[in-house]
Amino acid sequence: MQESTIEVRGQTLRCLQAGSGQAVLYLHGFGGLTESPLLQRLSANHRVLATEHPGFGSSDIPDWMMGISDLAFFYLDLLETLDLKDVHLVGHAVGGWIAAELAIRSTARIKSVALLAPAGVVVPDVSIADIFLTNAEDMVRRQVHDPDAPATAAWIVAELARPIDHVLQNRAALARIGWSPRLHNPQLPYWLHRIDVPTLVAWGEGDRVIPFACHRPYLEQITGAQLMALPNTGHALHVERADKIADRLNAFHRGARG
Repeated sequence: MQESTIEVRGQTLRCLQAGSGQAVLYLHGFGGLTESPLLQRLSANHRVLATEHPGFGSSDIPDWMMGISDLAFFYLDLLETLDLKDVHLVGHAVGGWIAAELAIRSTARIKSVALLAPAGVVVPDVSIADIFLTNAEDMVRRQVHDPDAPATAAWIVAELARPIDHVLQNRAALARIGWSPRLHNPQLPYWLHRIDVPTLVAWGEGDRVIPFACHRPYLEQITGAQLMALPNTGHALHVERADKIADRLNAFHRGARG
């Protein structure tokens, strides 16, 4: 994938791009923006744009970013700035939360939504991992089901090699939008019904960060939402099951064209 920068309302973002065809806007998870097997697979059939959220990586946290709704509006501005239409929106973890918050506000430029183990909602008697109180190495290892699988092992090594200043910056940015309440918006379930485009929810049944049971509000409130449940899979489903998810997304996107 080719790395570049884009500017949206004075905010400069790092961006990975590849492929051609209908646009996929990929919103990354807690760990930040990296080139993943899923992005590579999707770029065979789509124009993939993966942007680094404001305040993550090496960028400063902008003054205007005070909550998750600010990022939702920011990405709506990004779609308008780049004049992207009929976009397939794909988000993982906090990126999935942003995608849901974006879609409840407007789907005018969105063709479909895919939420990969998204944050954003909680369910009774189910606890999500406290990413702020878990050290970086433990959080990386907690995300996988089989740490010895070749693709997973390589991902763990790469994640643990991240510069510590980027790790701390990502956590600071995440704290700005998800400190209290922890990584969810109590109001979000009330507005999920506003998502009026085809929606796919994919989740690892062995997710130890955002447990599988948290899929229920998304399935219950979004009309026609489809569930892709992945056995023997953890939170890093975009790594552990990249091929399966890419195949399902390709088929899902083809179906969403009608």
